[in-house]
Amino acid sequence: MIGFSERPWLVAVLLMISVVQCANVALGSQQVPAMFVFGDSIVDVGNNNYLNSYAKCNYPPYGIDYPTGRSGRFCNGKNIVDMLGDLLGLPSPPAYANPSTTGAKVLGGVNYASAAGGILDESGRHYGERYSLSQQVLNFENTLNQVRTMLSGTALSQYLAKSIAVMVIGSNDYINNYLMPSMYSSSYIYTPQAYGNLLLNRYARQILALNSLGLRKFFLAGIAPLGCIPNQRASGRSPLDRCVDSVNQMLGTFNEGLRSLVQQLNSNHPGSIFLYGNTYGAMGDILNNPAAYGFSVVDKACCGIGRNQGEITCAPFLTPCADRNQHVFWDAYHLTQAANSVLVQRAFYGPQSDCYPINIQQMAQL
Repeated sequence: MIGFSERPWLVAVLLMISVVQCANVALGSQQVPAMFVFGDSIVDVGNNNYLNSYAKCNYPPYGIDYPTGRSGRFCNGKNIVDMLGDLLGLPSPPAYANPSTTGAKVLGGVNYASAAGGILDESGRHYGERYSLSQQVLNFENTLNQVRTMLSGTALSQYLAKSIAVMVIGSNDYINNYLMPSMYSSSYIYTPQAYGNLLLNRYARQILALNSLGLRKFFLAGIAPLGCIPNQRASGRSPLDRCVDSVNQMLGTFNEGLRSLVQQLNSNHPGSIFLYGNTYGAMGDILNNPAAYGFSVVDKACCGIGRNQGEITCAPFLTPCADRNQHVFWDAYHLTQAANSVLVQRAFYGPQSDCYPINIQQMAQL
């Protein structure tokens, strides 16, 4: 357990999830013009398929529950932005690196997320090519140049102002940087607090860059309790049935700072709205009370090898667990489609403790 209290609205959320299963939501009426996605493997939809990278998953059993099979999504089925698109009435935005993502296709949004990418340019470099956040912002500028050939003036301004930027990034700055002292020097240079502040400062620059380009609605997801993923449980730094508490504790500076940054941005940028997604808290509820959400396995990956199935992640053609809806984790690092569904529901419909200061549904209606 990782020490989260019960939430009085838990029953209501569970009832909502039972009625609306994100994995099978039909497209409703379109609520926003477009969704632009920035992030890492949690929300990558295939950008790394086109990069010279070791961080790829375009092979079975990835996508075993996805309508078209393997796609470059680090999941057994739909990821968070696929489901968010369903709720917003949008197709999931296509991968920026896909050569066919041009012309009118970009008007519904584009996904720039890249596995192994981080807030810092150097994070994940041992995997080869990836789009860091700064490169993703540059890629958005390229897309914007295309959009300007189709929209201009007030139409362009309103299009950007009503679109949503989804940003899910920061995990690799820990997993594939700070927590790898044999390959990266960051943990020798910075205390966990100083490192968290460094990430926040770099992150804020990129958020402001996107805002200056015309985007006005932002969902900024916090980092989940990384000490509980199978990869970290397999490190041997904690008992088999426990998360690595030291890893979870070092995330406090970033997550608490990101919530404060959201408050600051909302105060300083009237006409824009910034949301903080409490991923850490939502995941804590799932891990502390899995049966309430329909899960029975919280400490082992559905697909992997070794301790907690987290020592070797989901290799090509490895046979995954049969009961995927019972597992929180799909592989050593990523959630199952079922767990993604819970997080999306809470960010979209939840109270301020889940999504601050309003939820995504409320932001879409502004």
